[in-house]
Formats: sequence, C-alpha cells, structure tokens
Amino acid sequence: MVASYAVWKFLHITGVVMLMGNITVTAIWKFFADRDGRPEVLGFAQKLVTYTDWAMTVWGAALTMAGGYGLAVEGGYDLTQGWLLWSQILFGGAGAVWLGIIVPIQIRQAKAARIFAGGGIVGADYRHLSKRWLFWGLLSTLPLLATLGLMIVQPG
Repeated sequence: MVASYAVWKFLHITGVVMLMGNITVTAIWKFFADRDGRPEVLGFAQKLVTYTDWAMTVWGAALTMAGGYGLAVEGGYDLTQGWLLWSQILFGGAGAVWLGIIVPIQIRQAKAARIFAGGGIVGADYRHLSKRWLFWGLLSTLPLLATLGLMIVQPG
C-alpha cells in the first residue's frame, strides 16, 4: 500500500506542478506578447499557447485527477464529503470555464494569428479576444488556487 500511495502522490503533485506552472507562465508571457503587439510576436505566442496547453495543461490536469483519485481510493477517503467534494467541484468548475470559454477563444485567436503572423495587421477582434482570454483565464485560476489550498490544509 505504501508504494502505490507514493506513486499516486507523485503523479498528483507532478500534475499540479505542470498545470499550475503552465497556466501561470503562459498568462504572463502571453500578456507581455500582447502588449508588444508585433504580429510575428503575437503569432508565435499564440502558437505556443496551443502547444503548451496540450503538452502541459491537459496532461497536468489528467495527472492531477488520476493521482488524486488514486490517493483517495488508496487512502480510503470519502470523495463525497467536505474538502474533497469541494475540491472536485472547484476543479471541475475551472475545467468547465477552460473548456467552454477559454479554449474556444484560443481557437479563434490561433486562426487570426496564422493570418497576421506572416506580416499582416493585428485586428481589434484579436485584441478583444486577448482581453477576454486573460479575464477568463485569471477567473478560472481562482478555483484552482482554492482547490490547492484545500488539498494542503484538508480542513475538517
């Protein structure tokens, strides 16, 4: 039991680091790329948002969930009570915002960036989408931070 608990814990923590690290770093460098405003910089940044989301955010979320559920089962935790229930609700809410709002924005931005990255003009639509992306990205990070706090403190 100890060895498998340690494996689940390793997977869970690795996933959290990947997920939280990527969303934080991506938001920072995309914010600065958007402020730079040069089409080639924006195009490159937008391409990396897509790449890092698939490489880090998706896999980070998957490892976080797999490791967390493995820990819960291995440790005999009740997933329907207290901090574990709220953690799942908050994590799911953040995921719903990401899948339902942020990813569609990113897809629209990626299409626009492919057009202007070759030397075109960055349109007002792209800039508006960037503001929405940042707003919703920051908003979806709050429940993840709350989840992280619950995982650390494990109240009640």
